[in-house]
Amino acid sequence: MSSWRDLLLRIGDKSAEYGTSSDFKDHIETCFGVLRRELEHSEDEILNVLLDCAEQLPHKIPLFGTLIGLMNLENEDFVRKVVEKTQTNLQDGLDSGNCNRIRILMRFLTVLMCSKVIQPSSLVVVFETLLSSAATTVDEEKGNPSWQACADFYITCILSCLPWGGAELMEQVPEEIERVMVGVEAYLSIRKHASDTGLSFFEDDDETENGEKDFLEDLWSRVQDLSNNGWKLDSVPRPHLSFEAQLVAGKSHEFVPISCPEQHHSPSTLSVINHGQQKHEAELKYPQRIRRLNIFPASKAEDLQPIDRFVVEEYLLDVLFFFNGSRKECASFMVGLPVPFRYEYLMAETIFSQLLMLPQPPFKPIYYTLVIIDLCKALPGAFPAVVAGAVRALFEKIADLDMECQTRLILWFSHHLSNFQFIWPWEEWAYVLDLPKWAPQRVFVQEVLEREVRLSYWDKVKQSIENAPGLEELLPPKGGPNFIFSVEGDRERTEQHALSTDLCNMVKGRAAAREIISWVEESVLPVHGLEATLKVVVQTLLDIGSKSFTHLITVLERYGQVIAKLCPDQDKHAMLIAEVGYYWKNNAQMAAIAIDRMMGYRLVSNLAIVRWVFSPENIDQFHTSDHPWEVLRNAVSKTYNRISDLRKEISSLKKVIISAEEAATKAKVELEAAESKLSLVDGEPVLGENPAKLTRFKSNAEKKKEEEVSARESLEAKDALLARALDENKALFLSLYKNFSIVLTERLPDPSRAGTLRELKSTHADSMAVDLEESAAMEVDNENGRQKSQSNGGRTSNGYNIGEKEQWCLSTLGYVKAFSRQYASEIWPHIEKLESEVLTENTHPLFRKAVYCGLRRPNN
Repeated sequence: MSSWRDLLLRIGDKSAEYGTSSDFKDHIETCFGVLRRELEHSEDEILNVLLDCAEQLPHKIPLFGTLIGLMNLENEDFVRKVVEKTQTNLQDGLDSGNCNRIRILMRFLTVLMCSKVIQPSSLVVVFETLLSSAATTVDEEKGNPSWQACADFYITCILSCLPWGGAELMEQVPEEIERVMVGVEAYLSIRKHASDTGLSFFEDDDETENGEKDFLEDLWSRVQDLSNNGWKLDSVPRPHLSFEAQLVAGKSHEFVPISCPEQHHSPSTLSVINHGQQKHEAELKYPQRIRRLNIFPASKAEDLQPIDRFVVEEYLLDVLFFFNGSRKECASFMVGLPVPFRYEYLMAETIFSQLLMLPQPPFKPIYYTLVIIDLCKALPGAFPAVVAGAVRALFEKIADLDMECQTRLILWFSHHLSNFQFIWPWEEWAYVLDLPKWAPQRVFVQEVLEREVRLSYWDKVKQSIENAPGLEELLPPKGGPNFIFSVEGDRERTEQHALSTDLCNMVKGRAAAREIISWVEESVLPVHGLEATLKVVVQTLLDIGSKSFTHLITVLERYGQVIAKLCPDQDKHAMLIAEVGYYWKNNAQMAAIAIDRMMGYRLVSNLAIVRWVFSPENIDQFHTSDHPWEVLRNAVSKTYNRISDLRKEISSLKKVIISAEEAATKAKVELEAAESKLSLVDGEPVLGENPAKLTRFKSNAEKKKEEEVSARESLEAKDALLARALDENKALFLSLYKNFSIVLTERLPDPSRAGTLRELKSTHADSMAVDLEESAAMEVDNENGRQKSQSNGGRTSNGYNIGEKEQWCLSTLGYVKAFSRQYASEIWPHIEKLESEVLTENTHPLFRKAVYCGLRRPNN
């Protein structure tokens, strides 16, 4: 017989525990029968597991609610404890700002109300408490509108309960629920429309919003539709109705009112910067849960009511959240939601909306990759085609997709294909060869193929594109390292070749770093000069480390000091990075790894990396290759991670100091108590306590004091390291934005011609109009023997109607926005310095807009 735990976990599923039945009523009766018997032995355990199930399997809450309603008929005391524990957990969630807990426990309360476990009026009091807090927060005088994200979240919680209990509330307390609806409408009239600027998947062409509803306005209209439809919907099971005759007899319990924590109230004279910082903090703490990515035409969502779409999204996001450690279970729950209609397209859109969510997905992108793979295996007849459809739809719109989303899509797609033998109908996209090398669709295909080669090997990927052999042109170079002192073939041997061979032999003979440093300083540098010496040393050491990642690490650990001695400052660091780039010019992955490792060993600084990324040869490929951006992302991310790690270490050291202080105080008290028992006889102290015991107390007190001092010293050292890291970080961002500003100012058209992205995109089309008239006679361009494609909507005769310079500007602005958005928390503290030194009055409006968009700061 199945245990009560299994029955609780599997209620509502097609599972062995419930035999052949998939009827919710049977499941509830079976589970109730077993729980009723077990209650006298395991009451506390059942209480905890039941509440855990409700919180972590929230799509089954109606089943758990009905079960508790039935238990209420037999054991009021147990159910009273369930209600009390739920109240405590909800209050904890509010105090700590745990959004998922608050939202789900409110849904749970709504369902308990449907099963007659709590009074409808108690639930209305909860709604009104949240409503009142929200209204106060956005009030200019009494509250702090910077924290609107929190207020919006509270209102979302109220509205999202209504699909689960709106009908019952309307039937039992119509006036009270009407009062709540009027309150929500009043709140919506005083809050500010939430702008998606900076967080939308597709580039906003203009500063002006196009009248679309924000998430809360949209949810409100869905709930109004539901209300007008008599609260009928298909996506929420209502098992309590099958037991209505019994449940009516249950006693409804008191629900102690909750209280909302006060938001950071502050004077209405908040400066623009303070307002921006607080708004950023609020949005981090109370993030919008979903940003809809509409990939498919509306016809694919079948005939869903707007509210059903919202409920299914909630289910999917809950499963993704609670099963993030167990992808197989996650996929199995996602395909078995308690709804009577198909939802594969909605499921794909929801997962992609999370994978591409800005500024960051809730979990690492790899998690969504694995879930998509598992769903393709769980629904082989339906889901792979849906995923392929999503890829095609996104590919069509790739030119408008945010740069960060493009990068994530490339990484996801290449990884996804590597799990399905790299099979894809590449011939569909062979037309990208007719596009200029800067066209986003062509760059997308090129980057996907490059990432595939990293995940497999060159010949395998070439074989996968045999249906579109022309795409081989977009594969990365096949060659390995570019070692200039190779002695293969009939290359001319120079003195530098001989030096490289000598160095190689010294390394093979396990010479110490200091021996090699002496050899370099005495025999090589004076004769050949710095540039040649650097080339010989770096190329030779990289070549010795080129066999594998492990070889590279070993060489850097053993002979990093030789490189450090040769490259002591930023100028030399830049030369070193250039040398690494030259050696690995045929392998972008190894170049990125080598530079990243060198930064880890502090052989190159992040400022030198920025300088290298903005060197002319890299600037020229900002719009056609991810390589410079990958190196830059690694450098910024490494700097940020250092700070993050130090903050965590400092936080745990502070806890260590508190407990060390307590231990030292306790030991001191024990010692003083022992010493107070000394008595004087003839003016001489006589031990009242055992002398050995007193010595032990003394040494213990000294030891505890030493531990406290040692912890304080460690904290001081870490604080100093953090201060240094923060200074480095500030210098890094200033340098980064200065470089962005310089290169963009050189290339952006005059603001009078291009003040918005739309104008920037049309500048080239305007200048081409004249050229096209002149070249009308040249209808077919047979460059490379191919006829140009004309089939892709926005393409002109050369296949893509945005010029190279304009595309360069669009891509670079996209990366400015992406960096600003991802590191907003680190940039906000330096915003005044950034504005006084970089974002001055003369700054191009498009550059300023990209930075402010990323920081989600009003652009005025």
